[in-house]
Amino acid sequence: MGSCSIVVVDDDAITQELIAVTLEDRLGAQVHSFTQSKVARDFLMRQDDTSLSLIISDQMMPDYDGISLLKMCRKQGMQLPFLLLTADATRETVLEARRSGATQFVAKPFKVDDLIAKVNEILAG
Repeated sequence: MGSCSIVVVDDDAITQELIAVTLEDRLGAQVHSFTQSKVARDFLMRQDDTSLSLIISDQMMPDYDGISLLKMCRKQGMQLPFLLLTADATRETVLEARRSGATQFVAKPFKVDDLIAKVNEILAG
């Protein structure tokens, strides 16, 4: 699975680094990591479905939350999988994310093995 390219957006640098290193080590993924959602948004707006395999984004961040990033990607025509990480897995958040086109959710705090299993499931189609 070394050919996959994954974007990771999380304003918590420790979480972002943990996810990025794990994806690189365990999946051989090329990871584009961002702790600032504005920078991530600018990067994502220059991408398309052929340049990326998956977007993993935290929900609660300054500037742009995960659902806002998701909506921007969908508006750009990107249909690639989008995995939303959230510590606020309320019914409202989940419903809005689903309506906006989120592929899957992972509740924080999460176990790394659970996240990797979810990523493998998404990438397997």
